[in-house]
Amino acid sequence: MLGFLDAGVSVAYPVVTALMQFLTPVAGPLAAAAAIVVFTIVIRLALVPLSYRAIRGQAARARLQPQVAELRRRCQRQPDRLQRELAELYRRDGSGMLAGCLPLLAQLPFFSIMYRLVLSPQVGGHANDLLAHQLLGAPLGLHWTAAVLSSQGLVFAGLFAALAGVGWASARLARRLGQPGVAAQLPARPAAASGPPAAERLMARLGQVLPYATVVVAMFIPLAAGLYLLTTTAWTVAERAILGRRVQRAISSNETAPATLPGPVRPARR
Repeated sequence: MLGFLDAGVSVAYPVVTALMQFLTPVAGPLAAAAAIVVFTIVIRLALVPLSYRAIRGQAARARLQPQVAELRRRCQRQPDRLQRELAELYRRDGSGMLAGCLPLLAQLPFFSIMYRLVLSPQVGGHANDLLAHQLLGAPLGLHWTAAVLSSQGLVFAGLFAALAGVGWASARLARRLGQPGVAAQLPARPAAASGPPAAERLMARLGQVLPYATVVVAMFIPLAAGLYLLTTTAWTVAERAILGRRVQRAISSNETAPATLPGPVRPARR
């Protein structure tokens, strides 16, 4: 796996450095930071089809949650039957039990390569030239722990504030779209019920906290990696806002379309 990532970084590095040189007449000392942002956006644009499939799959799974909950209630003491019924439910729906997961997994190598590129002090046995450039006076290879008491710490403070803002937007969007918390879409159950409701509450709480985890991560990685993290998370929020609405409209239109059920066959009048 590491060999694959190193090979990917070897391919991505000259592309980003060439982009940096291309942007230098326009961006000046910010060319390296701009190249990281632009290259990240290009990669995310190329991955939009996978992102759309992932969001559509997650929405389909959320739509099936009431039926899944009912199956769990009926088959709570028959795990084998529950698995068969769930497999049949997903087969009829055409979404699959892993809907939304496989497209996300397919994107991970691209994210890992880009993250490794802005994290590694060396690429191909040579110093990573990107990390030697600066963003508003702070070297892109600098860590926050080494800049807390300096003026360069203000650059990290701005990065943390931006990441927190993106995290707030992500949590707000998740509540509006019902992702990942789908408890609001489930039918009411008795208070004594156990199992899935507790898991749903835990997922809802995690969904409120996890968007802000990027701020903590950015405290222990170079500034260049934090800039990449900000760009890709901001893109994710915008992408889910746009694609999520399209997916919801498509699902709603399918659910509200009048069903045409075959009626009884009547003899033709003579």
